[in-house]
Amino acid sequence: MVRAQSPHPPQIPPSEELDPLVAPLALGHDDTYSEFRAEDCSLPGQVARGMSVVSGTLEGVGLSESTFDAVYLNDLALKRVDLANTRAARANLTRVSFEGGRLTGLALTDSVIYDVAFRGCRLDLSSFGMSRLKRVLFEDCHLGGISLLDAQCESVVFRDCRMTECDFRGASLKACEFQRCDLSGIEGIQSLRGAAMEWTDIIDMAGTWAAALGIKVIEP
Repeated sequence: MVRAQSPHPPQIPPSEELDPLVAPLALGHDDTYSEFRAEDCSLPGQVARGMSVVSGTLEGVGLSESTFDAVYLNDLALKRVDLANTRAARANLTRVSFEGGRLTGLALTDSVIYDVAFRGCRLDLSSFGMSRLKRVLFEDCHLGGISLLDAQCESVVFRDCRMTECDFRGASLKACEFQRCDLSGIEGIQSLRGAAMEWTDIIDMAGTWAAALGIKVIEP
């Protein structure tokens, strides 16, 4: 069996070499931010198109209810960021790590997401529809109700996540793994073909597999 590959970590200069971004800050179209650090600031409702954010750290930054189009995020470490209900269509994320963020309702649709790790994040009701995900890790995350509709997933690992009522309809999975996840009530279970799971998880999902195949239970 081909195992999933781990995401490559961000490549960021030491903190003392990063320039601080000072709030208040308005993000603009086609702006570029590089080798920076931002801490403990609230910037909700931003609107930006074609923005590039490269090689930096964000900690305790609030960007909820924002709208980003065709943004480029590369070599970033984000801790405790708030991206709740933010829309980011046609984004490109490469070597980005999220830790402990509030990302409820985040929409990363029609995007390219390579070498990205989500750890301890709340991602319920988020959407990755029609996106390409490669070497992506979701670990200890709340993923209830997320959408991977028509997404292309390669080397995507879901570990210790709550994934109730997720939507995998039309998704394609290659070398993907589910480890100790709650997958009850998911849609598009047929799209999990080709994924790998631990044996105990397969047994726990027996009722779900039977329902997907139309197998009836004989009552004793």
